[in-house]
Amino acid sequence: MTAVAGHAVLYHRVDGPRSAPPLILGPSLGTTMDVWAPQAAALARSHRVVRWDLPGHGGSPPELLPDVAAGATTVADLGRLVLGLADALGIERFSYAGVSLGGAVGAWLAVHHPARVASLALVCSSARFGEPGTWRERAALVRAEGLGPVAGTAAGRWFTPAFAGTPVAAAVVAVLRTVDAGAYAACCDALAAYDLRADLPRVTAPTLVVAGREDPVTPPAHARELVDGIPGAALAEIPHAAHLAGVERPAPVLAALLGHLRELPGKP
Repeated sequence: MTAVAGHAVLYHRVDGPRSAPPLILGPSLGTTMDVWAPQAAALARSHRVVRWDLPGHGGSPPELLPDVAAGATTVADLGRLVLGLADALGIERFSYAGVSLGGAVGAWLAVHHPARVASLALVCSSARFGEPGTWRERAALVRAEGLGPVAGTAAGRWFTPAFAGTPVAAAVVAVLRTVDAGAYAACCDALAAYDLRADLPRVTAPTLVVAGREDPVTPPAHARELVDGIPGAALAEIPHAAHLAGVERPAPVLAALLGHLRELPGKP
């Protein structure tokens, strides 16, 4: 779905009872809402689950980005698109879980719109995704040569060697090849500019941080930095998992999320 009540919004899918507490799930760069497919059905038993696609990914048109010129896009732009989606669906306050860039969007929302975020889960994410120059170089590469070079090395970044050759891993990488190159590069620009380290103490939502112990993109040290900076945050480390831990080890990630959501105030 790309429009609600006549307004263009992020492409999304809603599962679960309309009366249940809302839970918005954000994807990682180069993936779609399907990155949450292993957990969505179980989460939808107790929540109104809203999954969305980044601009230029899956069903979301790249034109949703306010400006895809080199260096212009920020995580704040993506956060505002998520708020627009929530508003269009009539959702005022929601729990949020996001993978990598999707987690960065949730952290930004928790800092800048705390009244909207009831709880937060950051899965294989970071307060700063490495040196900005690395992301600017990737953006320039994709603008010049398309997604082929990035897709060719994605399995090694996203999965452990034991999982990278599986059909499941191959299917996720195949999705990356369908992403709009300009939108992907714009999201790289957003990651280059993103640094929430100084703002982590401003997060007031109950927070769970999930890390893949073999994640080369956002190693466990990034997760510990999040936990150290966010008051009261909890950490769950998933063994035998790299950057897309929810795909590679779906059951432990689901268990961590369900435990986190059950412990929220007002939950049994």
